[in-house]
Amino acid sequence: MSVMLRIRRGIGAVLFLAVFLSGCSGRDSATFEFEQAGTTMGTTFSVKIPELPDGVDPSRLRKEINDTLTRLDLMMSTYKPDSELSRLNQNPSTDWIGISGELAKVLDEALRLSEISDGAYDLTVGPVVNLWGFGPGEHEQKIPDPAEIKREMEKLGFKKIRLNTEKDAVRKEHPEIYIDLSSIAQGYGADQIADLVSGFGINDYLIDVSGEMRVNGTKADGTYWNVAIETPVAGTRMIEQTLQLKDVAIATSGDYRNFFEVDGVRYSHMIDPRTGRPISHGLASVTVVDKTAMRADARATALMVLGPDAGFSLAEKLDIAALFIRRDGQGFVKLSTSAFPFKNG
Repeated sequence: MSVMLRIRRGIGAVLFLAVFLSGCSGRDSATFEFEQAGTTMGTTFSVKIPELPDGVDPSRLRKEINDTLTRLDLMMSTYKPDSELSRLNQNPSTDWIGISGELAKVLDEALRLSEISDGAYDLTVGPVVNLWGFGPGEHEQKIPDPAEIKREMEKLGFKKIRLNTEKDAVRKEHPEIYIDLSSIAQGYGADQIADLVSGFGINDYLIDVSGEMRVNGTKADGTYWNVAIETPVAGTRMIEQTLQLKDVAIATSGDYRNFFEVDGVRYSHMIDPRTGRPISHGLASVTVVDKTAMRADARATALMVLGPDAGFSLAEKLDIAALFIRRDGQGFVKLSTSAFPFKNG
């Protein structure tokens, strides 16, 4: 028995943090002098700026945002066959291959987290994700044969990748190594737009790329940005906790938006690279607050795969600000790490 994918890939792969801007005093905080939204990396993005400094040309800013996101999409997309990453994946060479400095930077962070998490986060998990029907393109979602999983697992392993950040070069020790940066690229995109906006002298903004956010400064009335974490229930948009944020990045990863069911069993898009199967523990979502969206994005994924116990232990060890929401019967239990600054919803 199998089902076809009904959720748009990319958009369904992460959780969306909702921004609430009404009910504030002074100038209407829901009014923005500059807003931009669209699609990128197979998902959505938005930029909200309460007020532009004198001399900033909105048309130029809009163009540069689009140009930046287009450039990153052409660099790290697995949906575009001509992207830099797709060409790297298609290259069977096991010699050193030159790559762009930006791609090397993202690969470096992904490899570092792969090592720290002991492979729970693995940028080479793509072949197994694809096998379960959650990768690029349209696939039938069904439970793969164990022999198929075993065969694809032979291609996995972050330790089969060598990276030279000084020369911006990478070497694959297996010709079929497939790198997937979907759990970190969107966060990097949010960081790059934040840097771009800051370069225009803009200090107050909210940037959202596929739910990975960078918030800086305040809203128009001087209050912090209100960001709501969803209750992890499929088919609903309920608020579990609201955070007031300033000058941080935030990302959430969970298992309740992109999945299929067979005989009453849920199979999530969150694949454990160590088993080749979807996660089956009781953790529903993890939210991470960090300085960069790239790191928040990837860490949320790693902790989600590790689960409520191992994930929480690693988060405490690394002093990660994280909120864990796990299932408990018909309800949920929230547990935040010592570094998580928001104790009350």
